[in-house]
Amino acid sequence: MEKIKYFTQKELKKLFRSIERQKDYPFVLRDLAMFNIGYLCGLRVSEIGKLHQEHFNEPGGELFCTRLKNSISNTIRLDDKRKSLLKKYIRESQVKNGDPLFVSRKGNPISSRQLDRLMKHYAGKAKLPEDKSHWHTLKHSIAVHLAESGADVKELQNYLGHKKIDSTMVYFQFTTKQQDAFYNKIAGSPQII
Repeated sequence: MEKIKYFTQKELKKLFRSIERQKDYPFVLRDLAMFNIGYLCGLRVSEIGKLHQEHFNEPGGELFCTRLKNSISNTIRLDDKRKSLLKKYIRESQVKNGDPLFVSRKGNPISSRQLDRLMKHYAGKAKLPEDKSHWHTLKHSIAVHLAESGADVKELQNYLGHKKIDSTMVYFQFTTKQQDAFYNKIAGSPQII
């Protein structure tokens, strides 16, 4: 199986705190919302720039995610923290219907290159390992965290928009929760001699 890089829960908290500490930076709210949404929704760097204001169903707290790389687009229900953060960002940044959700200083949709630079910057400030300082580490992180929390492979496949189950299976090498549950079934089964 493929070996992937992901942030532990502790590392992820350090990353988000490094963004929150940028008090004088005019784009701190954008970056905080962008990184939180990227993590929770498991978005690739190229998918962040595809988000538009109308993709956010504010009353339902849902975000439609356009998936690329032959994946299946889907709607992710945001938790209260991310829903509140996104609402605040949209309101304070005056993002209008039809506008890209996250834009550069020049008003263009945020680029993959800029997201990777921001990740390196914030991961550096958080003193996180350099080999994890890539945007895709956020996608890997939510996948591993959901697998650790007990999500089964089909649930995770749908959540991440994977067409092939093989793309999802890689995340289960990092958790023993499912292995332990399966072992307990075997150990307690009268059919096993």
